[in-house]
Amino acid sequence: MTNFPWLTTVILFPLIASFFIPLIPDKDGKQVRWYALVIGLINFALIVAGFYLDYDFSNPDLQLVESYSWIPQLDLNWSVGADGISMPLIILTGFITTLATLAAWPVSLKPKLFYFLLLAMYGGQIAVFAVQDMLLFFLVWELELIPVYLLLSIWGGKKRLYAATKFILYTAGGSLFILVAALAMAFYGDTVTFDMRGLAAKDIAVNVQLWLYAAFLIAYAVKLPIFPLHTWLPDAHGEATAPVHMLLAGILLKMGGYALIRMNAGMLPDAHAYFAPALVILGVVNIIYAALTSFAQRNLKRKIAYSSISHMGFVLIGIASFTNLGLSGAVLQMVSHGLIGASLFFLVGATYDRTHTLMLDEMGGVGQRMQKIFAMFTTCSLASLALPGMSGFVAEVMVFIGFSTSDAYNTTFKVIVVFLAAVGVILTPIYLLSMLREIFYGKENQELVSHEVLVDAEPREVFIIACLLVPIIGIGLYPKMLTQVYDSTTVAYTNRLRDAVPSLVKPSEVAQVDSSLVSLTASLLK
Repeated sequence: MTNFPWLTTVILFPLIASFFIPLIPDKDGKQVRWYALVIGLINFALIVAGFYLDYDFSNPDLQLVESYSWIPQLDLNWSVGADGISMPLIILTGFITTLATLAAWPVSLKPKLFYFLLLAMYGGQIAVFAVQDMLLFFLVWELELIPVYLLLSIWGGKKRLYAATKFILYTAGGSLFILVAALAMAFYGDTVTFDMRGLAAKDIAVNVQLWLYAAFLIAYAVKLPIFPLHTWLPDAHGEATAPVHMLLAGILLKMGGYALIRMNAGMLPDAHAYFAPALVILGVVNIIYAALTSFAQRNLKRKIAYSSISHMGFVLIGIASFTNLGLSGAVLQMVSHGLIGASLFFLVGATYDRTHTLMLDEMGGVGQRMQKIFAMFTTCSLASLALPGMSGFVAEVMVFIGFSTSDAYNTTFKVIVVFLAAVGVILTPIYLLSMLREIFYGKENQELVSHEVLVDAEPREVFIIACLLVPIIGIGLYPKMLTQVYDSTTVAYTNRLRDAVPSLVKPSEVAQVDSSLVSLTASLLK
């Protein structure tokens, strides 16, 4: 074990490096893109090195912990650490951001500003998964929104200002609930602290936990996103460029799922027992509603965006399953969807660069001219529809089995949920395979098919998809390569959550909360 400050380094290194970009003598962006790629690769190498040298799979507690006093009067510290919930997402952030930097190779509009924002976002996203101080978490959560807003509003499509404004209003508005809940938790009781472990150890009354849980849920429901707070995502994806797509789908959505596990389930387990049935219902709504909406979309970006919303519904069901298998499946689904979503949106961008249209009705018959893109698009779509042998299949099966074998819910509720979620799974191949048929082998658009710019994938694009498919297929064939990273942590979380379930029938607890809420929850939970 070393004493090197791994997490502080991988957070600050890309942030500091981004401030040197204006000094690079570069007008066309060719030098600055190499600079950003090298910084990204070095930072990803540091993440892997810290994981390899200092991360212990068998330890369920925080590791790579660093704490430096910041504002002692408020017990506010620069405090970072990683456990089985955050470590896979930190690695995913480094991997996706580095590939997104390579995907941004054709960017010619204000390249210095673009890569500056990309590197600043790199450090900010890692910080969200690593910080262990609640107030600091709020700050990095907010600061991370600024690069996304600018990347959408400057390099987006025709409606980029509308999409960027909607994004910032939704996410910044939701963030206020984080601040209010964080302050309430910090000042509750006899001690004032923003340390997450200290907050989790506080004996907070159940009725207070319920309000805190609701506040956090609103904020994280926007980011995940959960119906009906999801509408910013299709608009953002509809106007974003390929590298921004990869960051949105690959990392940004996972912040909501991570925070639900870390704060809602980890810090407020008694309230989680009351809200769990609602999370399951919202998960089913996400799966069914978004799948049906995706089926109806004629815009390619919006179709894949609603597909992302649908798949994140499985994360909610896994978090609320009260089983280790279900929670493990939720974490696996976040990582899997990060890889698959990034690959699909990159291919959407590559297709748009050639066809200059996003409407499925205008794309027919390009398969003969773009055979490599067709092969890659088909493979990634099969991963998204949970083909056996790929990561999506393993994640969804774990969630299904984890929830269906949970002894926390009554049988009727479980049967209904599993049936409805299965309907969503059936809808996914229908809209994805029909999408592939329309794009590549539908009715030919003669003007498009005969166009000389309609060329096949270049080596850079093949390399990016190959890099994404390696872990997608690797995890699908050997899930233990990922699950062993977080198994000990999810077991500890599940044990704590299960301890909270009996509190639903304790008279002393019941008296503190609304009787109608107790009755509704008790009817679903055993």
